[in-house]
Amino acid sequence: MTPVEFAVAAEHYLAGAPLADGSRRVYRIALCTWAWLLVGRTPPSGAHRRGAAPPVLPLALLDGPDAPDRVAAAFAERAAAVGARTANRELSALRAALRWWCARGWLSADPAAGLRPLPTAAPAAAGPAGGPGEERVRAVLALRVPLREKVLWHLVRESGAPIERLLALDVDRLDLANRQARTAAGERPLRWRGGTARLLPLLVAGRTAGPLFLTGRRAPAGVPERDRCPLTGRGRLSYRRAAELFTAATAPLDPAGRGWTLHALAEPRR
Repeated sequence: MTPVEFAVAAEHYLAGAPLADGSRRVYRIALCTWAWLLVGRTPPSGAHRRGAAPPVLPLALLDGPDAPDRVAAAFAERAAAVGARTANRELSALRAALRWWCARGWLSADPAAGLRPLPTAAPAAAGPAGGPGEERVRAVLALRVPLREKVLWHLVRESGAPIERLLALDVDRLDLANRQARTAAGERPLRWRGGTARLLPLLVAGRTAGPLFLTGRRAPAGVPERDRCPLTGRGRLSYRRAAELFTAATAPLDPAGRGWTLHALAEPRR
């Protein structure tokens, strides 16, 4: 059955789309913002944004002949209020939801199909292979995501170490005071800077052994002891899952809407 209201359709999308928890929160905020814009009202900001109920918006308003003009006008108003980068990010979230709704027959056409991301006044240069440039890296590191992702992303950026090596770190190898990991003879040093140093003690939180980066649930039987936290029983975070989370979380920042790879976050060696 086709949902009647935009907010209900948005929750169906957020529940069914393959999004990480961090990305789901970002998308929910963006879609809630669109609900205000599409009825001609100013979205709440700051402290007023938290807990504010979006206005009632019939989903049918996005399926009529004037729907493309309605979306284009809302996009222009939002860009004027918050700038092209934020507006482009929110447009990416809306378009992802619109495509999902169209695929299910809830809308007959995408009313944002004719919209393109706005150019920015000072575009950041793209990184290697279309990855984020310096300005976008700052936006990535400012995303509201779980602490585990925050620490890993800062560590990838600051250490220059292979991602697999970072995911293999154990708590008892960390030298927090000197911002480095204790390494075996012949191993390349592994050091980090202020961003990681600020967050890492919060992630360790009293643990003395086991993997640094843990999954969100207990490890299944058969997982080697070295890949299991002795305190919580949770397993070591895999490269595949870490990469999926990063790509999903950065999709709203990517003008193409695809998200970036963890490798693109690594700081170029000089």
